[in-house]
Amino acid sequence: MTTNTVMNAHKTAQNMSQEALYDVIRAPLITEKATLLSERNQVVFKVAPGATKPQIKVAVEKLFNVKVTGVSTLVQKGKVKRVKGRPGRRSDIKKAYVQLAEGQSIDLTAKLG
Repeated sequence: MTTNTVMNAHKTAQNMSQEALYDVIRAPLITEKATLLSERNQVVFKVAPGATKPQIKVAVEKLFNVKVTGVSTLVQKGKVKRVKGRPGRRSDIKKAYVQLAEGQSIDLTAKLG
């Protein structure tokens, strides 16, 4: 990707509507690994399959009012499982590991209960 393409992608990411921000960030992932990563200023989200790193960065910064220093993504391939004896397949999931700036945090458990 050229630097011009990256700049255009970042500009379009900054102009996203509030609905588009929620389309990019689907849900937080709360697992043992994600909890351990929160001690190192990282948060894990389930994101849209077509979401780019600049879009994810802008969405997290606007939704949670934090400064993001980096985003890593991965696609977790769905497993083949048996349901009532017949093979089925789980959906693929795209995850984003978001590195927050020093002193920043997102409390994902605040709105529970």
